[in-house]
Amino acid sequence: MSARTVFSPYSQLFTVPGARAFSFAGWLARLPMPMIGLGAVLLVAGETGSYGLAGAVAGTLALSGSVFSPLWARAMDRRGQGAVLRLSMAGYLGFGGAFVAVVMAGRAHWLWFLLAGLTGATGPNIGSMVRARWAHALEAGPRQTAFAFESVVDEVVFVVGPPLVTLLATLVAPPAGILTGLVIAGVGGLWLAGLRATEPPSHPSGSENTSRWSAALSPSLFVVATAYLGIGAVFGAMDVVVVGFSQAQGAPALAGVALACYAAGSLVAGLVYGVVRPPGSLARRFVGCVLAFAVAAQLLLGVDSLGVLVPAAFLAGLSVAPALVSGMSLVESRVSRSALTEALAWTTTGLTLGVTAGSALAGAAVDAWGAEHAFVVPAVAAGAAGVLALAGAPLLRRTRRAAARDARPTPAEPPSG
Repeated sequence: MSARTVFSPYSQLFTVPGARAFSFAGWLARLPMPMIGLGAVLLVAGETGSYGLAGAVAGTLALSGSVFSPLWARAMDRRGQGAVLRLSMAGYLGFGGAFVAVVMAGRAHWLWFLLAGLTGATGPNIGSMVRARWAHALEAGPRQTAFAFESVVDEVVFVVGPPLVTLLATLVAPPAGILTGLVIAGVGGLWLAGLRATEPPSHPSGSENTSRWSAALSPSLFVVATAYLGIGAVFGAMDVVVVGFSQAQGAPALAGVALACYAAGSLVAGLVYGVVRPPGSLARRFVGCVLAFAVAAQLLLGVDSLGVLVPAAFLAGLSVAPALVSGMSLVESRVSRSALTEALAWTTTGLTLGVTAGSALAGAAVDAWGAEHAFVVPAVAAGAAGVLALAGAPLLRRTRRAAARDARPTPAEPPSG
C-alpha cells in the first residue's frame, strides 16, 4: 500500500467547499501561539536577565487567555464567529503592541503584567473555531482525521514559530519576534473572520441557554481538561527551560530548534494517528495516549547537552499529538453542537492553565537550580497528567451513555466495555 493511499483521508477532507481557506487562515492565525508566549519570555529576559520574571509574565498572558477564551467561544456559539473574532482581534493587537512598548520603555513591572493579562484576555481560541467548522462541515464524515489534521497544523505552528521568534529576537531585536507574531495573528484572524460561508450556525441565547451551559461543562470535558493541565504544564515548562538551557550552553539561537524538534515529533505522530483506527473506545484511547505521554516525557531527565536535548525532545514529542487528538475527539463526541466551540475552548483552558503553572515553576527552577536540573519540572508535570487521566477513567466510563443523549456520537467509536 502506497503512502498516497494511506494518507488519502487527508486529501478527501479538502473536497469540502471552503475547507482549504478556513484551515489555512486558521493555521496562519495560530502561528503566533508559540511566538507570543516565547517572544514575551525572550523580550523580558533580554531586558531584565531574570527568567523567573519572564516566566511569570508569560504565565500571566497564558492564564488570562485560559480564563477568557471560553467566554469568547461562547459568544461565538451565540452570535457567530465572524463578528466576535473581529472584536477580540482588535483588543489582542492593541494590547499586545502596548505590552511590547512598556517593556521596551522600562516602565513599572505591574504595567507589564497588566498589559500581558489584557493581551491574553482578548486572544481568541482559533483552534476551537476551526475544529467547530470541521465538525459542522463533516456531518457524517471523518472527524477524527480532521481533528488529527488540525493537531498536525498546531504542531507545524510549533515547528515554525519557535525558531522564527528566537531568530528574530536574538538576531534582529528583542521585540521583533513578538511584534511579528502579532502582525501574523491579525492577518490570519481577520481573514478567518471574513469566511462566513463555512461558519457554523449561531445559537442565540434563549430557551436552551441553561442546557447549553451544562452540556459544555460535561464530566467528560472535566476529565480531559484536568489531564490537559499536566500536558500544558509540560509545554509551558519546556519553553522556559529550553531557552535557559540553550543560554547556559552558549547557543541561545538553538532554543527554537530544540522546541521545533519537540513539535516535529508530535507532527509525525499526529499524521499517523489521523489515518489509523486504534482499538478501544475514545475514552480508552484518551487514557492510553496520556499515559504514553507521561512515560515519554521522562526522557527529558537525561538531558545534559544540546546533542541529547534535540533527539530526546523529538522522541518525547511523538506522544503529544495522540494525547491531544484523542481528548478533543472525546469531547467532540459528547457535547451538543450548540456548545461545541465553547467546549473545545475549555479543553484549551486546561492546557493554558497548565502552561501558566509550568512556565512560572520552570522559571523559578531555572533561577534556583540551573536549567539542566529544571528539566524535572516538565517530567513531573507529564507524570501528573498520566495520573489525572487514569483517575478520571471510571468517570468517563460511567458518563458515556448519559452524555450520548446530548451529543452526536462519533461513527468510529466502538462501544466501551
